[in-house]
Amino acid sequence: MKPILYIVIPCYNEEKVLPITAPMFLKKITDLSAAGKISDDSRVLFVNDGSKDSTWNIIRDLSRENPHYIGICQSRNRGHQNAVLAGLMEAKDRCDITISIDCDGQDDINAMDDMVDAYLDGCEVVYGVRSKRDTDTFFKRFTAEGFYKLMNWMGAEVVFNHADYRLISSRVLQEFANFKEVNIFLRGMVPLVGFKSTSVYYERAERLAGESHYPLKKMLALAFDGITSLSVKPIRLITGFGCMVSLLSFIAVIWALIRQFMGATVSGWASTICIICFMGGVQLVCLGVIGEYIGKIYMETKHRPRYIISERTWEEESEA
Repeated sequence: MKPILYIVIPCYNEEKVLPITAPMFLKKITDLSAAGKISDDSRVLFVNDGSKDSTWNIIRDLSRENPHYIGICQSRNRGHQNAVLAGLMEAKDRCDITISIDCDGQDDINAMDDMVDAYLDGCEVVYGVRSKRDTDTFFKRFTAEGFYKLMNWMGAEVVFNHADYRLISSRVLQEFANFKEVNIFLRGMVPLVGFKSTSVYYERAERLAGESHYPLKKMLALAFDGITSLSVKPIRLITGFGCMVSLLSFIAVIWALIRQFMGATVSGWASTICIICFMGGVQLVCLGVIGEYIGKIYMETKHRPRYIISERTWEEESEA
């Protein structure tokens, strides 16, 4: 029996690029179906992440034009990770495999062929990995690659140069649904589920239209969320650093007492100010990191929903 594929595509203010990439996703579905690799019941599932433009209207129009297009709309903007999660959770009971991909056309759609082949060969998870970063600026390339190395050094299991372009089977998604945390970082959480996996390599192109929704500020926020959501190593580093500073302080106290007994002490304003500023800065940084973890614990204890679906295109069709 041919597997049913759902291509899950998060969309936020994508009215410029959606009319360009939507036919590309549909063609890929029909090509894979014609090749006998997937069922004709496969779908392109758009997830509107609270867009402020006409993105949702475009998705609704597409669903009316062709039954292979379907969409869901979140009640408000919840962020990229929650939008992907919403699409995957909606699809897990309706298909055999999902492929999540961004709407901007930068990820090579043809890599889906290799992903489906890997699934048919027995892999439950297939990661789309960038083979090179020639289209990135030096700064972006340096920071991105440094991020993946930092994540692995922090103890988080992430695939190098992999973002959110991946194939996941329904079987894996059923297990992934048991992960209930609010602070999610999918590229670090999916490997935790396990199952047989592999990688498919592709080259990333320039965005086809519109503007990037991931400026440096959001990229840094995502990186920090990933580290604090998947690893407690920053807390351990603070503990180790605190022990080191305490040891140095203890040595300094002994040295000060010896100098006092030798009668060689000289009052100094500069040294006192330097020590106070240094210790104050260290304490504030440590409190900031600890506070970040406490904040995440606070959000987890509330058990708020990670996403809320306000509309589904297939519900509109049934009402009509």
